[in-house]
Amino acid sequence: MMMTHLAAIVVALCLFAWLGLRARKTANGIDDYMTARNSQGAATIGLSFLASGMGAWILFAPPEVGAFVGPVALAGYALGAALPFIVFATLGPLIRRQLPQGRSISEFAEQRFGKGMRRWVSLISVLYMLCFLAAELTAIGSITGLLSELNGQLVIIGVAVTTLIYTTWGGLRASLATDRWQALLLMALLAAVLFVDWKHLPTMAEPAELPGIPFWSAVSVALTLVLAVTAANLFHQGYWQRVWAARDSASLWKGAILGGGTTIVVVAVVGTLGMSAAMAGLDLGSPPIPFFALLSEAPPWLGAVALVLAVTLVASSVDTLQNGIASLAVAEKKGLTLTSARWVTVALMVPVVAVALQGVSVLRLFLIADLLCATAIIPVLIGLWPRVTKVAAMAGALAGLAGAILPNWIMSGSLSEALYTASFPGGAPTLAPFAGAILFSGGVTLVLTALQGRRSG
Repeated sequence: MMMTHLAAIVVALCLFAWLGLRARKTANGIDDYMTARNSQGAATIGLSFLASGMGAWILFAPPEVGAFVGPVALAGYALGAALPFIVFATLGPLIRRQLPQGRSISEFAEQRFGKGMRRWVSLISVLYMLCFLAAELTAIGSITGLLSELNGQLVIIGVAVTTLIYTTWGGLRASLATDRWQALLLMALLAAVLFVDWKHLPTMAEPAELPGIPFWSAVSVALTLVLAVTAANLFHQGYWQRVWAARDSASLWKGAILGGGTTIVVVAVVGTLGMSAAMAGLDLGSPPIPFFALLSEAPPWLGAVALVLAVTLVASSVDTLQNGIASLAVAEKKGLTLTSARWVTVALMVPVVAVALQGVSVLRLFLIADLLCATAIIPVLIGLWPRVTKVAAMAGALAGLAGAILPNWIMSGSLSEALYTASFPGGAPTLAPFAGAILFSGGVTLVLTALQGRRSG
């Protein structure tokens, strides 16, 4: 069986490399390499949004939320995963019109609020994407160990090197080409896993109740997930590249709606698997992994299918992140050549792979990065309103940092405890820091804008 697993992974990675290299087109220079500007239709953009966002996390987080928190929180998770695409559909065309030759949200931040805001936005974006990369590569190592006898570290290196080969050579066009096929493949593989898993669920002697927690606690978890996931994904440079890659605003809008709709379905269905595992009385493991608990009841060959699914999920998100980070570096460093951009991509992957090979949990870092994103996303996007000034936006971003700490400081009476809570000990998301960051950053930005408007009036 080990050779079957190895062959399946090798075939999948070779297919992705072939698709990516086949799509290469860099003759138009570094701008085409980084943005594929105004070249992609709605279907490609939609499938790319889906594939880019569907990393290995969907095999862990939604099933666990479904199994332990229940359908209300799962609905919040699905909405949170899709809401960024609705924002891209709504605000993306406006930003494209204001910055037709743009490449990143940080460039928009500079145009509206100066270099200081641009550097802060770029720092947050890079931190978030590096955490995302490390998490995805760590996950494929863990999944390999769960489903096969293969060395997970070798698979981590294999995925990182394969995606680097076609992203460094073909740029965004290569990532978009593989995304189309990866999206279709992951939906087909997921459908196969779902069909077989549900067919082999053990029957219960008595009807089981839906898993869940008290309603308002579930609502709190759902709202936390919506805020965290939405804010973080709006700093995902890979998504912003696709804003400018769309052929026109109509293609962007349709593609974003397609990507958001399919994302809701995928997250909801995978999360329902977690509820099914809990209701069937399966041993979910410690730490709990409901999706993989279901595989223990299925035929052995399904492990190979699930492993290819995991590799597809990881590769589709990793190639987007690699290209997104390189694009951000190029946008920050004027005059960078195409060759230099390729080497930047390779260099940035070295520390990420080193972290992934350690097998450590990056969930806590992920949540901290999400919270940083939440502190600044409102002041940045509200820049579409012409009346908002640089002072109001910068003050709003600083207020967001304070807002992430202040609610727990008030409740506990201890600054040190509030800081500790905002660092998410144990990797558990809590609503107060995210709600405080969003409300304080947006509130201060709006209040200062109104006050400055009165003075100028």
